[in-house]
Amino acid sequence: MVCLVANSEESPTPAADPSRPWLQLAPDYERARAKEDSLDRLVEWPAQRELLGDVAGRSVLDVGCGNGGKLAELVRDGATASVGVDISGNFLSAPPPGLELIQGDLSELDSVPGLAGRTFDRILFLQSFGYAKDPVRTLQAARAMLTDDGFILLTRTQPIRYAVERSERNGTSLGEEYFSTDEFSYRSGWNDDIILTKRAYTISDLINEFSAAGLWIETALEPQLPAEARRRYPHKQEWMNKHLGILIFKLRPRPGH
Repeated sequence: MVCLVANSEESPTPAADPSRPWLQLAPDYERARAKEDSLDRLVEWPAQRELLGDVAGRSVLDVGCGNGGKLAELVRDGATASVGVDISGNFLSAPPPGLELIQGDLSELDSVPGLAGRTFDRILFLQSFGYAKDPVRTLQAARAMLTDDGFILLTRTQPIRYAVERSERNGTSLGEEYFSTDEFSYRSGWNDDIILTKRAYTISDLINEFSAAGLWIETALEPQLPAEARRRYPHKQEWMNKHLGILIFKLRPRPGH
């Protein structure tokens, strides 16, 4: 869960709506993602794309799509009748035919205009899941929009990353911080003027949320830098060695749910 403090010099105060920071951070994220050494470009998106497989003729819903750039790539690869939803409304100025971009809140996915009665072959939560007010409810709404053979592709930051950063800052052990339930605050790496407040989570927390939403994990992946990128960007490999990167889950509805 993520909250925003507008004034970085004040003491962080959790906001009621965890999606608020994205309204300011969306343009900063897109600029960071476009950099040559972006881990999204080098690690995350290639791994996500591989797990998606052939999307030709498939409909895709990207929940928390940012500007819609990744979904536009899938449409160019043959995805059809695809929709991107993002609260920021900071969308591509000229999306390709077959791509619809809707401003909406992923926490209210079941009431986003334009989605009622629709189903999708692939539903994506690419680092957006942490902005949901009620993660289980959001996943349940997404599950209800899947076609019979559809699946959800969901990525989250490795929780070890936050535990490492908190243990260094607080002078505590890794285990103490990994299992802590306290909220923690830090300056966004995309915009130093914004302080984010998050609720700590563990890998078991994620698994239990998936189960409560009636989903099972078909595939789990922890992608790493390819050898060529390790040589070219040693500073990124150093970061990965310390913080581990991201978790990717391919989720399908449990029978009977």
